[in-house]
Amino acid sequence: MYTLGLNAVFHDSSACIFKDGILLAAAEDERFTEIKHGKRPVPFSTYELPFHAIFYCLEVAGIHLREVDHIAYSFNPYLLIPESQLSSAQAEIPFNPECYTYGENKNPWHNLFLSYLLNAPLQLIDGYPNHLQKRFAGSKETDWTWHYVDHHLAHAASAYLPSPYQEAAVLTIDGRGEIATTTYNTAKDNEIKRINAVNMPNSLGLLYEKITSHLGFLHSSDEYRIMALAAYGKPEFEKDFQQMIEMENNGLYTIKEKNFTELFGIPRMKDEPLTKRHLNIACSLQKVLEEQVLKMTAWLYESAKQENLCLAGGVALNCVLNSRICQSGPFKRVWVQPASGDSGTALGAAMHIDNQVRKNKTKTFIMDHTYWGPEYSDAEIEKFLNHAKIPYYKMNDIADETAILLAENKIIGWFQGKMEFGPRSLGSRSILASPINPEMQQRLNELKDREDFRPVAPVVLEEEAPEWFKEITASPFMLFVYKIAANKEDLIPAVKHVDGTARVQTINERQHPLYYQLLKSFKEKTGIPVLINTSFNTLGKPIVCSPRDAIACFWTSAFDALVIGSFLIRKEHGNKSISSYTYLQAAEALD
Repeated sequence: MYTLGLNAVFHDSSACIFKDGILLAAAEDERFTEIKHGKRPVPFSTYELPFHAIFYCLEVAGIHLREVDHIAYSFNPYLLIPESQLSSAQAEIPFNPECYTYGENKNPWHNLFLSYLLNAPLQLIDGYPNHLQKRFAGSKETDWTWHYVDHHLAHAASAYLPSPYQEAAVLTIDGRGEIATTTYNTAKDNEIKRINAVNMPNSLGLLYEKITSHLGFLHSSDEYRIMALAAYGKPEFEKDFQQMIEMENNGLYTIKEKNFTELFGIPRMKDEPLTKRHLNIACSLQKVLEEQVLKMTAWLYESAKQENLCLAGGVALNCVLNSRICQSGPFKRVWVQPASGDSGTALGAAMHIDNQVRKNKTKTFIMDHTYWGPEYSDAEIEKFLNHAKIPYYKMNDIADETAILLAENKIIGWFQGKMEFGPRSLGSRSILASPINPEMQQRLNELKDREDFRPVAPVVLEEEAPEWFKEITASPFMLFVYKIAANKEDLIPAVKHVDGTARVQTINERQHPLYYQLLKSFKEKTGIPVLINTSFNTLGKPIVCSPRDAIACFWTSAFDALVIGSFLIRKEHGNKSISSYTYLQAAEALD
């Protein structure tokens, strides 16, 4: 039985495919289209489906769309349609929103949004790009059973079903679903039961998004920048945020509408200097978010009577928050879905439907890695390099020869094996560098055209991790931060954030043998079992997918070398100087 999972309603459009409970493939559409997040979360883009990601999944399965048995779409529009309108054949959509008579829903495009959702099966049948027709042409609605899955149920399923736990409490927090923004669940034997939920308009995720916009960044995209910025500030506005959020004794909360300009000053425009006020807003928001979610986990622990916690939803990508939950929360064990944002709802929706149809009570799939995307053989890579007339050298020992370059302080593009699913580069589509030189963080931020306050993350050999990071356990998905051991800070200064932490990935040989061997080789040459690992992309672009993407990124940025499959491509010239004037220095000058 083939089950195709789709996420397409807001952003991070994605697809995955299961066969009898086993994941075959998963990918975000952005990696194929080169449009970051796939699309923007506006009503006018709701009709867009992740055709390229679907095509990839069908290719891996070796089937045509008509051979799919079930399609699980991670949003249920029927939860938003009043019962009195269910039998209606039409809904009003205004030509001019200024002339629209607002009803209960204040968005004039709400009906357009719903219409696109209800007609998604028809769009799937004949909306595909022409060059993908091989696996789409000739399909009919009757070829499969279509399932609309509650958005937060899809998040919850993505957190629990692929986790290593048979029983768990499940917490989902994001901007919004159909109605819910936060859900509390218990899970056992592949069944998920919701015990409470916070509904719109109350949303911790949307609050974080609004502050992201207020600080001059792109909402539904740049929230991680606010998390990084928070470490530089002080909780000057902590009380303001505390007064916005009213927490009840049953896990529910309400968020009061406030005028952010009156509270925090005029909104910052993109590329305007960051001031200490901006840093303090970010710090205050992050601190209050952590405090409130800890209260929520305490209530869930008492209600669910479980020792395991599973997390998903966009807020669960906040690795500082995740670490607070682990360190200060009541649960003994915490597992976070590595694709916690909306892309992971394709996975959750598909797993939920697969389990419901097959009535499966035992786990058939545990997600212990994220390598579910496309891969390219040496023959395919070499063919492209020759076609593009790119000089290259075939390496005899990939790990050892790359380690030599890294020990020489070179910045390496690393393109190996299956692409990762989710927002993190975890050793298949990565930029790698040595953490020994403190200037490397600034070099990488300049290469990627990122703000200087952004930290870079380390990857460490799993067996060596406890010597280098305090209280660390296996962390293969880079979803938690840990303090660097005091006696190691000076050895890996490039990965140390201003608060002394690092967002760590641990790696073992089973997860990614070549990546693991590279770290072993680097340790043999330097004594350091740690490398910098950051995503293989530049500003405004998604992580690279194909050899063509990797070559384009490499030649238009300040890399030193590209290791792609068995092949090495080097640059031997160019100015690699670093600007000494930074965003944070600008903030200090203004204040």
